[in-house]
Amino acid sequence: MTVVRVLGGDDWPGWRDIRLRALQDSPDAFASTYAREVAFAETDWRRRLEDPDAVSVLALDGPRPVGMGGGFQDLPGWLHVVAMWVEPGARGQGIGQRLLSTIHRWADSRNLRLHLDVSTANPRARQVYERYGFRVTGETRPIRSEASGLVERMVLTRQFCDDTPRKGLDM
Repeated sequence: MTVVRVLGGDDWPGWRDIRLRALQDSPDAFASTYAREVAFAETDWRRRLEDPDAVSVLALDGPRPVGMGGGFQDLPGWLHVVAMWVEPGARGQGIGQRLLSTIHRWADSRNLRLHLDVSTANPRARQVYERYGFRVTGETRPIRSEASGLVERMVLTRQFCDDTPRKGLDM
């Protein structure tokens, strides 16, 4: 059974491992790169997980991380959902929805609304977010300064997490 949990600083090895796998598997889905993050030291990974204004969550199948997500406060009253990824062999099992629900509960406890950026070249991820309740805004921007891909901003239309299971596509 897959368990989703919020991480702390001591969880950095599992976060690092899945983050690097995600950056290799889906390099055009993230604002960062494998080359940048593979050089991070333990202190860099811990700092990310210990930030009180941010959340990082892992989906674990036994001891193995199979999904990840996170968020940070970037605008007053908003949590920017980032780093969403489910390993290819675990997709289609509702893990993306469970990651979003855990992030959403964390944001609710701080009275924060959710928004995110999704690659315009990733319709499957967009479907996962739409199924959860996110809606596109029409706002686009480059994913990274050196990349040609675009991301589109999405906002969650329901304010509070109701933990209603949602079946369907997973990233």
